[in-house]
Amino acid sequence: MTIFDFVVPQLNYLQLTPFLIVLGVGCLGLLIEAFVPRRGRFPAQLVLAVTGLIAALGTLIWQWGYFDVADPALLDPPALGYEPLVTSTVMIDGPTQGFWALLFAFGLIAIIGFAERKIHAGATAFTPSAAAIPGSRDEVEAGQEGLVHSEVFPLAMFALAGGALLVSANDMLVFFIGLEILSLPLYVMVGLARYRRLVSQEASIKYFLLGAMASAIILFGIAFLFGYAGGFSYSTLAWGVTFVVGGDGLLIAGLGLVTVGLLFKIGAVPFHSWVPDVYQGAPTPVTAFMSIVTKTAAVGGFLRLFYAALGGLRWTWQPMLAVVAIVTIVVGSVVAINQSDIKRVLAYSAISHAGFILIPLVGAFTVATNSDHSAPSSVSSIMFYLVAYGFAAIGAFAIVTLVRSQGREATDLNSWAGLGRRNRLISVILMIFLLSMAGIPLTAGFIGKYVAFVAAWRGGFWWLALAGVLGAVIAVYIYVRVIQVMFLSQPKDSSEVVSPGVGTWIVLIICLLGTLGFGLVPGPLLDALQSVSSFLLPIAH
Repeated sequence: MTIFDFVVPQLNYLQLTPFLIVLGVGCLGLLIEAFVPRRGRFPAQLVLAVTGLIAALGTLIWQWGYFDVADPALLDPPALGYEPLVTSTVMIDGPTQGFWALLFAFGLIAIIGFAERKIHAGATAFTPSAAAIPGSRDEVEAGQEGLVHSEVFPLAMFALAGGALLVSANDMLVFFIGLEILSLPLYVMVGLARYRRLVSQEASIKYFLLGAMASAIILFGIAFLFGYAGGFSYSTLAWGVTFVVGGDGLLIAGLGLVTVGLLFKIGAVPFHSWVPDVYQGAPTPVTAFMSIVTKTAAVGGFLRLFYAALGGLRWTWQPMLAVVAIVTIVVGSVVAINQSDIKRVLAYSAISHAGFILIPLVGAFTVATNSDHSAPSSVSSIMFYLVAYGFAAIGAFAIVTLVRSQGREATDLNSWAGLGRRNRLISVILMIFLLSMAGIPLTAGFIGKYVAFVAAWRGGFWWLALAGVLGAVIAVYIYVRVIQVMFLSQPKDSSEVVSPGVGTWIVLIICLLGTLGFGLVPGPLLDALQSVSSFLLPIAH
């Protein structure tokens, strides 16, 4: 073999079908923007995005459970007709299936919310002309002509594709590429709000600058890890952590830098400063999309990198992440109490939930391998927690779009006073979402917190589980305060709750059924997630 020899990768497109569908829909969306008349772009984009995500989910469900390591026969490639490892850079295994399902399902729910027009007086929540100067004649004329910004659909699809690549990465470079494909569309989407354009653009710039810095830190960390292990693949890194003697400075530096970047992406303290400003400035449907999609993708990438590649260093990173989890819960819960804007309240709530998600990640008491059946309980508990939080977060942000004052969203908490008297049904639905976030029994949020604390306890981090319980008690005040404002306070202004459109009703019904259904009957979902919660670890050559 010479240096010019090239080995053609053997790709099995069956395994990649869900990812390729989402990526293909994003590319087709660009063609729609180029060739379809402007008036027809929005419905075409909506139909394409919804159909594509349903097809991706259907394909994923058809393949579900192929990697259940409880049955060694399922790991026999001839029995399945394809290898678990697609290439040396992408791994399709149980956790990949699980996180893909979460990304595509919640992406579908959020994108349905993108299409809502009724509550915005016949327009969407997005600016008709993102390139126009806020308040300029061009922007006013675009709004008067009824133009819509349909590019948000392919942007969302590319973000989902990037997240899917991130959680399946088996190589540090692919990991970074997936992270960037996820992040770049979000930087643009944050700046597309129809109202409060300057605040939206400011949030977009802040997110871009801080996100770029976090990406640079991750890339710098990857360079250190490459210098230590001599390769980019996770298997090479895992082999280096186990057998390489010396060079610990490079390893620890790389671990620290990559951890900093990933903590930024999930919004953990002390790298959380972007979350409240971005959540407040972004169009509310985009905030709902970001609240779960970004967390799911970042946590999935976090898990694979730390379990599959850096599991041998768990005694180093577990205490560090345990401290970060506690601080994140406390800071997110305490600071949220002083917020007067509902979107900032939910933003700091998202920060505290990032801390709760870190608890089962830290509680993995052993590295998940092909022959080990105990550690996956941590992985499945993380996925269940994301399910519970996703339903509550998307549903809560959908209701935020309904409270209006002078035709615009009324996000000040004073405008929410007496909301329970103006529209009792919507207020009760929001109360259920808030109670789920608080972890009150009979909701999915309670089961999510329970399995998270159990995972930490079984992993030997009983003190972290107890700290999480205390943090959950503190966090309850955030949601009780909003409920008190809605039902027990006198109305202070003329804000109103507009009637939801079809898209918003679909979102609310799905989220409500998920929140109550998985709170009352969590067993089937827990079993399904447990069946896809074991990592397959290839051996380095």
